[in-house]
Amino acid sequence: MGQKPTSLPSPNDAPPGRDEKLSVSDKHYVLGTRTVPPFEENLETCVFGTGCFWGTEKGFWRLPGVYATSVGYIGGYTKNPTYNEVCSGATGHNEVVRVVWDPAKVSFADILRQFWESHDPTQGMGQGNDRGTQYRSGIYPTTAQQQDVAEKSLGAYQSALSSQKITTEIMEHGSVEFF
Repeated sequence: MGQKPTSLPSPNDAPPGRDEKLSVSDKHYVLGTRTVPPFEENLETCVFGTGCFWGTEKGFWRLPGVYATSVGYIGGYTKNPTYNEVCSGATGHNEVVRVVWDPAKVSFADILRQFWESHDPTQGMGQGNDRGTQYRSGIYPTTAQQQDVAEKSLGAYQSALSSQKITTEIMEHGSVEFF
């Protein structure tokens, strides 16, 4: 195994990717729910990066009120990247989980609590033994209200972890595409 990059690549250094999107199921294998938009109007979505997306996804889908989860990539330069391309660290993408929930059954604050408490947001480009830019901590809101609440939650958790710097990125809502 080679050393994984610990800084994001430049757009010019990323592989170009491809025009065709990867084929994925629109039905969650475990939950049996729809995993791709459009979702029912009463549901909210937000995307989270906490390291490897497989364990993260399972943690979120176990929350009462979560309708569906799906794994993918966000925030990179390569068009329609493959898993191997993302794992190389050359695309700039982050491994993430899109969470779809019913706000009448679970609050965004509860979703954020699961996010903050399911990983170490101070580890920079990695989580535990998983090292590389694709394992960074991130919140990718889909609304301005989510962005505001996410930024406030980061401040609250940073106050609690005063001796360690949180490295979680919070992107402007609507600024990144989920694959």
